[in-house]
Amino acid sequence: MKLTSSLVWLRRDLRVFDHVALHQALLESDKVYCVFVYDTTILDTLPRRDRRVDFIHASIAEVASELEQMGGHLIVRHGDPVHEIPALAAELGVEAVFCNHDYEPQAIERDATVERSLRAAGRQFASYKDQVIFEKSEVLSQTGGVFSVFTPYKNAWLKKLAADPSVLAPYNIEPHAARLAPRPAHAPALPTLADLGFEPSNLSKLKIPTGMSGASALFEDFLSRIADYNVARDYPAVKGPSYLSVHFRFGTLSVRHLVRTIVDLQERGAGGEGAAVWLSELIWREFYAMILFHNPHVVGTSYKPAYDAIEWETGPEADQMFDAWCEGRTGYPLVDAAMLQINQTGWMHNRLRMVVASFLTKDLGIDWRRGEAYFALHLNDFDLASNNGGWQWASSSGCDAQPYFRIFNPVSQSEKFDGEGKFIRRYLPQLKELSNKEIHAPWLAPRLLAPGYPAPIVKHDEARKRTLERYEVVKKPSTGQ
Repeated sequence: MKLTSSLVWLRRDLRVFDHVALHQALLESDKVYCVFVYDTTILDTLPRRDRRVDFIHASIAEVASELEQMGGHLIVRHGDPVHEIPALAAELGVEAVFCNHDYEPQAIERDATVERSLRAAGRQFASYKDQVIFEKSEVLSQTGGVFSVFTPYKNAWLKKLAADPSVLAPYNIEPHAARLAPRPAHAPALPTLADLGFEPSNLSKLKIPTGMSGASALFEDFLSRIADYNVARDYPAVKGPSYLSVHFRFGTLSVRHLVRTIVDLQERGAGGEGAAVWLSELIWREFYAMILFHNPHVVGTSYKPAYDAIEWETGPEADQMFDAWCEGRTGYPLVDAAMLQINQTGWMHNRLRMVVASFLTKDLGIDWRRGEAYFALHLNDFDLASNNGGWQWASSSGCDAQPYFRIFNPVSQSEKFDGEGKFIRRYLPQLKELSNKEIHAPWLAPRLLAPGYPAPIVKHDEARKRTLERYEVVKKPSTGQ
């Protein structure tokens, strides 16, 4: 039975193309309203110049403009969605609310609360898969179990995709756009950052592309160099990554479109090894989303419970070392440059995320949760599942993580992946006089060549020994599926 009217609630899907919930609402309803809620339960915890709020604000403006061009309108609210969505549904008199799945524990609880309120008022609530290709229990082992090791998961994921490529089919909006509810005569203007209690960040100065158009431009640029991704991605001074991570986080792009494009490249014999490696990175993203869904205990505790027995460094000295790590004052140039990159831009190269995480947990002996929380506050692309998975991988406490005895050497990593010191010099100009050999270990060079740069806060070889002793309390983890 067709609905008279419905409401589409945008969250991590800030676009108006290939959008499952919007598509379904338009198919099932005579009139469709759209809403985005600036969630105060999240915003109230953020600094007043948060780049993510800037990004969302710009992206929402583009969504609103696109809807207007199609004859629709975007309603914007500022408050707690648990109250705002049921209240708006009642105000509009809609029969149902449509949205796309969010797999984070707090979001699942939020949606369950909203659904209960709506159903108590006689309204429907419908949620759909949109931000991943395969979700929850759609990719299982041959025995029906949940994977805990990436490679067999990836193989099963690819096999499932090959068996049913229809999962990549687009959910078109334009053919049904006539059912979008038009802009009311006295609709308020979109709220400014000031209306939301925020100030402009340095997002525009950094020239970070926002919205659907920004995502499209970045992807088109990446396609021109994707064949080299498998090699270029490891070098922070090289334009190797796609730089799409923040767009994944806020859904300004369609993952179906991206995977369709990669599959098409591969079928035409194009894209090289780079395309295959980038697709693997997309599958890693879904792997961590699946892990979080099935193991919500990873929020706050180790995936492998035995690793919670590790005694991390605490006290004033540990706090001082943590502050030095946060502020880029460890005395290890690659680590410090990476931390200055995240502090100044809200982004960090993936290779460097592994390096700094290994340094914090295995050189400084500081709990991975402290680093995870710092990244959560500063990363433009912060995603709970991927951030948690990455930190637990580095600390060896996660599923399919690196062995605890694998400890990145920050000097050899620097020599291998920033051999000429180009990345280091970008963020540490005080080291510009050092040679390409000296810049990786400035404490070995004459101090006058590196004025004001600190000596290492720990000696890597000694720290490595302490880490191996620290991890002795951990029993060998059992092998996953």
